[in-house]
Amino acid sequence: MPTAKDIIVKKPDDQEISTCKQWPIWECEKSTFDWDYTQSETCLLLEGEVTVTDRPAGETSVTFGPGDMVTFPKGLACIWQITKDVKKHYNFS
Repeated sequence: MPTAKDIIVKKPDDQEISTCKQWPIWECEKSTFDWDYTQSETCLLLEGEVTVTDRPAGETSVTFGPGDMVTFPKGLACIWQITKDVKKHYNFS
């Protein structure tokens, strides 16, 4: 089973940014919730700050913010803690 260690966070190049801008936008206010990835997701964070922690263990976490391109693996069970309101482009595959 994937863990937060398997989340990829990087700074995208111009081509990747152009691709991401074609994807839908998702927004969410500060909150905390459980999430299970039934598909892989790639997103580009436009605004906000998020910490994603493994569930149920909660030992490993990853934090990302504006300008980060993040890929979450299929099968990841985690807790999303949004510490600053989020706006992101996203794509499931």
